[in-house]
Amino acid sequence: MTSANIPASSEQPLWVPSAARLADHPMTHFRAAAAEWTGLPLPDHDALHQWSIDDRAAFWDLVWDFCGVEGDKGERLLVDGDRMPGARFFPDATLNFAENLLRISGDDDALVFWGEDRVKRRLSWDDLHALVSRLQQALVAAGVKVGDRVAAMMPNMPETIAAMLATASIGAVWSSCSPDFGPRGVLDRFGQIEPTVFIACDGYYYAGKTIDIAPKLAEIVPSLPTVRKTVVVPYIGTAEASAATLANGVTLDAFLAPFPVAPVAFAAMPFAHPLYIMFSSGTTGVPKCIVHSAGGTLLQHLKEIHLHSGVGDGDRMFYFTTCGWMMWNWLVSGLAAGATLLLYDGSPFHPGPEILFDYADAEQMTFFGTSAKFIDAVHKSGARPIETHDLSTLKTMTSTGSPLAPESFSFVYEGIKKDIQLASISGGTDIVSCFVLGIPEKPVWKGEIQGPGLGLAVDVWDEDGTPLARGKGELVCRKAFPSMPIGFWNDADGSRYHAAYFDRFDNVWCHGDFAEWTAHGGLIIHGRSDATLNPGGVRIGTAEIYNQVEQIPEVQEALAIGQDWDNDVRVVLFVRLRDGAVLDEALARTIRDRIRTGASPRHVPAKIIAVADIPRTKSGKIVELAVREIVHGRPVKNQEALANPEALALYRDLPELA
Repeated sequence: MTSANIPASSEQPLWVPSAARLADHPMTHFRAAAAEWTGLPLPDHDALHQWSIDDRAAFWDLVWDFCGVEGDKGERLLVDGDRMPGARFFPDATLNFAENLLRISGDDDALVFWGEDRVKRRLSWDDLHALVSRLQQALVAAGVKVGDRVAAMMPNMPETIAAMLATASIGAVWSSCSPDFGPRGVLDRFGQIEPTVFIACDGYYYAGKTIDIAPKLAEIVPSLPTVRKTVVVPYIGTAEASAATLANGVTLDAFLAPFPVAPVAFAAMPFAHPLYIMFSSGTTGVPKCIVHSAGGTLLQHLKEIHLHSGVGDGDRMFYFTTCGWMMWNWLVSGLAAGATLLLYDGSPFHPGPEILFDYADAEQMTFFGTSAKFIDAVHKSGARPIETHDLSTLKTMTSTGSPLAPESFSFVYEGIKKDIQLASISGGTDIVSCFVLGIPEKPVWKGEIQGPGLGLAVDVWDEDGTPLARGKGELVCRKAFPSMPIGFWNDADGSRYHAAYFDRFDNVWCHGDFAEWTAHGGLIIHGRSDATLNPGGVRIGTAEIYNQVEQIPEVQEALAIGQDWDNDVRVVLFVRLRDGAVLDEALARTIRDRIRTGASPRHVPAKIIAVADIPRTKSGKIVELAVREIVHGRPVKNQEALANPEALALYRDLPELA
């Protein structure tokens, strides 16, 4: 292997799937169906993947049938398949996204909700149908039509999912963020897309505190002139008072009051009809408005959730996410696979690091999705759920948001559960899904993502566009796929969309991740390409540094940037230390030695500086680019996109960097 972070290939895998597990896995049944469909032997997953990119039309056609998509497929499967952008999947098809997520009825749980340790609720499938029905009627009465936008500033709670489904059922377009966004951050997003209805909570709970957002709503709503109704959803008990202060405000109860429960009507929409508008993080300017299609999102999510993740009828699926992160949109699609969704809102460490494992135990969770930072934080807390919780139902754990450190891989198997598929996954808001993720029949190797998704011609290229069997380069996708964005909002000629992904390599998607193939056919993501460090002209991924530094007990977390210095670039490492730890010469030497031996001498920072906080986005990603701008004396344009913008001040005019 080429990465110093990855052990020699003689090391044993952390986990190997059992024959019993594979025998009943959806991916196994799908491969058998593909072999029968094509007449090809398809003896293993690699053969299946090769077929899926060689004949994308037949592959996605089979995904549609195998996953039971409701809709009219139409005659043509793929038109202009060699154009990127420009390829059209199922151009004659019609379907309704919400109909595909509401196929089940009855008294079984559809949604379970925990709001920290304050609120516990559950909705059956029939309850969910009833709420969607009334919301649909209310939205239509409020003037929402096909193609109109409904925007929400909501916690990850049942009403949010029901409102999204009601919006999609009538062919309108959904966009959401979380209630911890500041007014400027909300307006930078929703101000661009001109929503007809705005849905917000009255407040939320975080780390045991109750946060009333009425003052924020009073600032936001008057600046959204296209909004005809602002619906305030009760959560902390102040909805009536909050709605009364808004010119077009109404509580959820009053919004629904005129409408009885009736069967939900599902408008048939084209495959490429807009479903979601999602936003780039916006840390380097006003967020890009990325428009995703109903059909592309549905097919891609069913492939990832049902086939790759093994989620199906009766599974109980959890992802720790807010409504401002694409993993919320991904989680919601679990309904289409027949899963019960386990929703959580608030701090994942309140009242302690065991709360999400309490949830897994109590609700017999089968799929646990979270972030790399959460796993690292549980590890550093000293918690050992393997000893304290019954996780016997848990089959799969996924991690995303940032690269999962090799030591975190080990902790999952040593401290959470031995027999579990740990799938590090990576993709983005740009594709509302994953490029690389878990492969059910493959072993889990420490520090490695198992492989590319079916139907995705993923590769690693050098700067000249040459494929790299070994070594680090740009993560690309060589062929079009259904969940590519329709485009960007208000980008009539497509120039901004093209510039974002296709300027680097003609007719090839360049994702902006710095990646590497492994000897096992897996991948390692070394961080974002635009955050790579270039000392002496050698490209270094920041994740390679973090993997080493964050194993040191005194270090809570770290952030690395390249600082322009003496006609070159030098590596600067910022560390947030544990309480009581001090960055003295001994600790600095330990950090440098660890990086030198675990990564390489080129990774060793020229400067190590202790800081009290590390700035991050609302979804928890550290913002290396914003810190780099501050260190170089340049303005950060959109600090509202950050969860803790005040932390940036810690990096301004540091004497150590003068």
